[in-house]
Amino acid sequence: MNINRGEFKENIKLKLKEQFGKTISCATKQEIFDAVSRAAMDYVLDNWLDTKKTYAEEEVKQAYYLSAEFLMGRALSNNLVNMLIEEDVAEVLNELGFNYNEVEDTEPDAGLGNGGLGRLAACFLDSLASLKLPGHGYGIRYRYGMFEQKIIDGYQVEFPDNWLKNGDPWSVKRKDESIEIKFGGKVTLVREENGRERFKRVDAEVITAVPYDMPIVGYNNKTVNTLRLWEAEAEDGFDLQLFNDQEYIKAMSKESITEDISRVLYPNDSGPSGKALRLKQQYFFVSASVQDIVRNYKKKYGNDFSKFAEKVAMQLNDTHPVVAIPELMRIFLDWEGLNWDTAWDITTKACAYTNHTILAEALEKWPIDLFSGLLPRIYQIVEEINRRFLAELNEKYPGDWARTHRMGIIADGMVKMAWLAIVGSHSVNGVAALHTEILKNQELKDWYELYPEKFNNKTNGVTQRRWLLKSNKELAKLLNEKIGTDWAINLSELKKFEKFIDDEEVVNRFMKIKYENKVKLAEYIKEHNNIDVDPNSIFDVQVKRLHEYKRQLLDVLNIMALYNRLKENPDLDIYPRTFIFGAKAASGYRRAKLVIKLINSIANKINNDQSIKGKIKVVFIENYRVSVAEKIFPASDVSEQISTAGKEASGTGNMKFMINGALTIGTLDGANVEIVEEAGEENAFIFGLKADEVLELNKTNSYNPWDEYNRNLELKKVIDQLVDGTYSPDNREIFRELYDSLMYGVEGNRPDQYYVLRDFASYAEAQRKIGATYRDKIDWAKKAMINVANGGKFSSDRTIQQYADEIWEIKATEVK
Repeated sequence: MNINRGEFKENIKLKLKEQFGKTISCATKQEIFDAVSRAAMDYVLDNWLDTKKTYAEEEVKQAYYLSAEFLMGRALSNNLVNMLIEEDVAEVLNELGFNYNEVEDTEPDAGLGNGGLGRLAACFLDSLASLKLPGHGYGIRYRYGMFEQKIIDGYQVEFPDNWLKNGDPWSVKRKDESIEIKFGGKVTLVREENGRERFKRVDAEVITAVPYDMPIVGYNNKTVNTLRLWEAEAEDGFDLQLFNDQEYIKAMSKESITEDISRVLYPNDSGPSGKALRLKQQYFFVSASVQDIVRNYKKKYGNDFSKFAEKVAMQLNDTHPVVAIPELMRIFLDWEGLNWDTAWDITTKACAYTNHTILAEALEKWPIDLFSGLLPRIYQIVEEINRRFLAELNEKYPGDWARTHRMGIIADGMVKMAWLAIVGSHSVNGVAALHTEILKNQELKDWYELYPEKFNNKTNGVTQRRWLLKSNKELAKLLNEKIGTDWAINLSELKKFEKFIDDEEVVNRFMKIKYENKVKLAEYIKEHNNIDVDPNSIFDVQVKRLHEYKRQLLDVLNIMALYNRLKENPDLDIYPRTFIFGAKAASGYRRAKLVIKLINSIANKINNDQSIKGKIKVVFIENYRVSVAEKIFPASDVSEQISTAGKEASGTGNMKFMINGALTIGTLDGANVEIVEEAGEENAFIFGLKADEVLELNKTNSYNPWDEYNRNLELKKVIDQLVDGTYSPDNREIFRELYDSLMYGVEGNRPDQYYVLRDFASYAEAQRKIGATYRDKIDWAKKAMINVANGGKFSSDRTIQQYADEIWEIKATEVK
């Protein structure tokens, strides 16, 4: 896209005047951000309207990605990059006396997601638009993100993430397209004048879902798809009579309770009220989205639903949106008058399910009393789905009651959403080759035996536009010079970079770029953590959601061991290390929060110990988010991907590190397996148990962490230090639960269930190899370049093209 800089400058001034009644001379950076965004939005709008018009006129099949999370990051810079006008806008701002980077930094990260699930969804939307594919997103417009994390006295403390406090210039409210959602009440059977019987809800709580649309701008094309997010509003939520009676809180209570549904991402669901709110959130956005999809279909095709599955593909991103299956059935049965078999045939052809987990506890299920009370009609439909499915099972496996019980959608007092997803979808996909095989052969073995044709793999990917082109501009510039610019839309072009690994000039430039990125991150750490770190040290990074299976604790124990070695011998010749962590722990996840406290306690002790001469530093970057990740990935030397083998479905951070030239230290888990296949095991540091070995240990129950503890004196010492006051002199019991989880087991779990102690020695050896390898800077740079050059497989463009061809059957469409 080309812009007229003069016109754009005048448009910024106009937006400032319209929005804030200000001129450039007295505008704040926040106001400039808003004005620039609105000026850029003017360029987006024409393409957005043309995209919708083209899809309607050509009657194309469209895909809808339903997800509880969309971790979008900042919109301004991403959209300007995709429109190819970032440099122009930066120049305009410079002429107006503003620094583009400072203006960009005033935009908060959209609080619409938390971890890999939400970031994957955001990458997928970017790829859909960049590949000119008709595909859109549906989710919730959370008023507050999960939380803003602050570290106080080493502990995670949660504060409201009020990302909308200054509004959002990239959202367009569509009040006229609001939809009613009903909870609770009773289901009655009514007979219409034509004699048809149908179910009707009465005495239900009615909530309004108001849509806000965000444009998803394709890279260097005219396609602008839509992310539609729903916000909960209460019609007549304010009781004037109560207010006039001076019952002010009661007057607002209905409005407040209603708005809770879209108030916070992932409210704590450890109690009954939290569980109820989570289920209400899920049905709220799913019902609104499905109703919207059906409404749009009817505008074009009327009441003829024979083409519905030919025009609509609904992808359910994990179990959160799976209630879409009975909701679509409800609409077809109760509103449109279709019979069961017809409605079910259409529904299963339209719906597809992505499984994102191997952890059984993450396969969502709801207590029957909660589910049936909030969603009485939906529960009736699920009951009928289950009845028919059990009949199918009994026909195929007569007398196998154990299998029937295992596979029942409703069983043991619970509604099992993953089982409902598999029965009600035509496609079930895993997100890495290893993950899919584990699903087929272990976790979902019963289901694979029943429906082998449904199962397929779609290895995750990331968008190179944000994670390389935008976040690592100097490396992108080097790639453009040496291999051309096509990699931005076809990441397999990176393979051409491999021929430069023996080019001294290119290798030196590559090393210089990495160093400069490390300097920038060091400056960020100094500003936000007040810790001085050496850009010449190895930046060893683990940034991801804090969970025990991801094993941040293994990383920590190795740091403790390394520190012990230095204390015993301050002159020990090790290559200086900076260990960098970033992670949020779920509000109710006590042990994960303890790991954060441990990291910060260790950092406090090590960073202030002059005797080790700065050879190791430990940094915990608070409030890890997309905009911070964009600084971290380009600066990283080592990518920590150390989950217990067989537990991580895929990972996407591993891919972002790879294409930015970091070497992986990891287990053969998730997409690590495919990363090593692409780049070569000699260009990574692989350690630890393999997935089949973990499975065998689980089956035989033969593992005893005390064996590891007693045979490895270095390990014994660091485990003891968890409870001897080394890192908690005022209260040596602070980390007792971490110690107990490793050595004795807690809450009914066996000790060290994620094999931290079992893999410690292997991990420590891999870390030693990292130190030895990094001493040859040229060799390290060549390994890093090989990783970059072989990252082509891990583009979300490749993933989305596979979804489009193999699941959704949608085609690229040129916007007129």
